[in-house]
Amino acid sequence: MPAFDPRRGKPPPPAEPTAQRRALAALLVALLSLTGVLALGAPQRGVLFAGYALLAGAVAMWLAVTAQVRARRGRTARPHGSAAAAAIAGVGILLSVVLLLGFVMLGPQMSAYGRCLSEAGTSAAQQACRAQFTRAVNKEISALQAGERG
Repeated sequence: MPAFDPRRGKPPPPAEPTAQRRALAALLVALLSLTGVLALGAPQRGVLFAGYALLAGAVAMWLAVTAQVRARRGRTARPHGSAAAAAIAGVGILLSVVLLLGFVMLGPQMSAYGRCLSEAGTSAAQQACRAQFTRAVNKEISALQAGERG
């Protein structure tokens, strides 16, 4: 919705309650979409977390955009929080897509890392799992880079 225009004399009316509620729901769901970063702490369930985050981000984006469109059609002010919801949803979508791509590309390494961590009983064993995972990821990245060059 355009900002207040002093030539017109009065600001647009406030957003309709339904559009405001939609924007608030979008903001809450957008914040939930950021939970996809929790996938980094649980490699065994990482794909599920990232998929959930992508779905939540898409729903939040849809809610935020439709709240803004309804306000524009009704010639009312933009609902509070709708722009923030769209921005947060965009970040959630971006993070979840990056995580999903990472899980697709590094699936076997992530699976082996998760198994190793579940069997590790000491902090030294967990450190060894991290070192093994780092070597496996570096090897995969080197193979990808060699494929690009060759």
